[in-house]
Parts: sequence; C-alpha cells; structure tokens
Amino acid sequence: MTTAEQPLATPAPLATRPSLATGLRQTLTLAWRTLVQIRHNPWEFGDFSFQPIMFVLLFTYVFGGAISGSTGEYLTFALPGIIVMNMLFVTMYVGLGLNMDLTKGVFDRLRSLPVARWAPLAGRITADLVKQAWSIALLLAVGMLLGFRVRTSLLAALGAVLLILVFALAFSWISVLVGVLAKNPEQVQLFGFTALFPVTFVSNVFVYTETMPGWLQAIVRVNPVSILSDAARGLLVGGPVATPVLQTLLWAAGLLVVFVPLSMAALRRRI
Repeated sequence: MTTAEQPLATPAPLATRPSLATGLRQTLTLAWRTLVQIRHNPWEFGDFSFQPIMFVLLFTYVFGGAISGSTGEYLTFALPGIIVMNMLFVTMYVGLGLNMDLTKGVFDRLRSLPVARWAPLAGRITADLVKQAWSIALLLAVGMLLGFRVRTSLLAALGAVLLILVFALAFSWISVLVGVLAKNPEQVQLFGFTALFPVTFVSNVFVYTETMPGWLQAIVRVNPVSILSDAARGLLVGGPVATPVLQTLLWAAGLLVVFVPLSMAALRRRI
C-alpha cells in the first residue's frame, strides 16, 4: 500500500509594509519607550526640569534689578525667552538618544521587525514634544509662583505654547542630523551645546536688544531665537504678534525644508 500524497503546504505570504495606522501605533509605543527611559537617566530629567528653573531664579533675582529696575518687570520680560532657550537645549536629546540607538544597534534590531521605517525616528521626536510641553508648563507654573502673569488671554497663551512646539519640531531635525553624523553621544553633546550657547546668548532672551551695540543689534534682530522670544512675549504679555509669529513660522518651514532631507539621507547612509 502506498500512502496518500499530502498536499504541499501553501507558503506564507510575504510580510507587507505596515499600514499608516500600525505605524502610528508603533510610533506611540516607541515614544513611550523613550519617555520611560528617563527613569534610568535622572540627569536628563534635571536638564529639562531643574536647570531652567535655576536660570529663572538666578537671572531674575541676581540680574533682574540691574537690567529692568525690578525683579517683577524682569521676570515678565525674561520668562518667555527662557522658555524658548530651554526648548532649544531640550531638542538636543533627540539627537543624543538617536545616536545612542544607532551606536548600540537598536535601529538594526528594529529593522528586522515588522516596524515602519519611520516609526523609530517619529517616536523620538514625539517623545521630545512631550518633554517640551512638560518644560513649558513647568516654567510657566514656576513663573506664576514668582509673580509672572499672562496679560493677554488663555487663547493667546495656548497659541504661544503651540508656536514654541512647532518651532521645536522643526529645530529637532538639526539635532537629528547631528545625532546621525556624530560618532558617539559625547560628540553630540559637545557640538550641540557649543553651537547653542552663542545662538541663545546673542539674542534678546536675557537683555533688551536696544542696550546692545548697533552692529550686534542687527545680528540679534535676525536671530530666530530673538524672533521666537518676541512672538512668545507678544502672545503672553502683549506686544507685536503678527510679524514675529509669521517670521517664526517661516524660519520653522525653512529648517524643515533644509534639514529633513539632509537628515533622512544621512540616516539611510548610516543604516
């Protein structure tokens, strides 16, 4: 007797590219992974929580009287700028975390899984926006405890927060490019802080533009940090709004147009 021939098993279908909805869920999962990692890195939490609070306290009570005549007036002027400055420094953690994932092989492991190619990077940037929102809320709360008051409206204040987050999203792509090109996390930190200090301090974050030499005022007025600070001041405490908001959005669009293609090309070459 001969045994009946068994039909050949149907080959499993090839894995298809994850759908948009699946990619979004993966993005949120990877963003949560990034946020949970803060528990194991308390220094990072200190950088975007305690460090900006120290800046507010030190500049308000050490320099506020000399610059504005009173600590209350200086706090009204400086707090929006300090929020903008802190936003720039927090974005560097996008590049730092991305570089650590690249050097430790996390990206290689994710590529072997049915994960959308853009989800790991999108998760990093999404987590950064959550950190940014936390920092802005924290600084506003501390400022109000010290006497800062929103002099416009709740809607305008929410507009200021949204504008800062939009610029943070655009600026984070510079951090992405640095994180991809750097050989190790130390290089990311070195380049990031070395480049950010002159950009933030050669601005009107801490002092009035009119008090600077004429040649320096010209530089400060075109600095996107100064423009965003002016927009945040206008939305939070009053002043010109339309022009600085429009200029901020143009800067954000320009950063996206330039650095998104550069970052993605560098990332493809590296992985």
